[in-house]
Amino acid sequence: MREPLGRRRWAIAEGYIPAWSHGPEPDFTSHETACILNAGEREANVELTIFFSDREPAGPYRVRVPARRTLHLRFNDLSDPEPIPRGRDFASVIESDVPIVVQHTRLDSRQAENALLSTIAFAGAE
Repeated sequence: MREPLGRRRWAIAEGYIPAWSHGPEPDFTSHETACILNAGEREANVELTIFFSDREPAGPYRVRVPARRTLHLRFNDLSDPEPIPRGRDFASVIESDVPIVVQHTRLDSRQAENALLSTIAFAGAE
């Protein structure tokens, strides 16, 4: 049996969804994405909590990632329990009932010359 790949707790300390975009939607809509890999044999039940500098956290937002699959989750699409505010700094904690791998990506298309940022999230100790 292979050792599980990933961790159960991840943090992305930097988050920001630009308030506007330049270019055709949906491909060039400015967005934040959590790229979640579930390489394991069981479905992952994932909860996201969003933190702000001036108010209480939002969430949990709940998603499922099937076994041996990936999910590119746009924070722009999260709406339950509330949409993520645009044009505002935030951070996120991502927790799963099975080990997963999380990568963070942002597309900033506020100008014609797009900017793309990607980084691995911080994995908490198990």
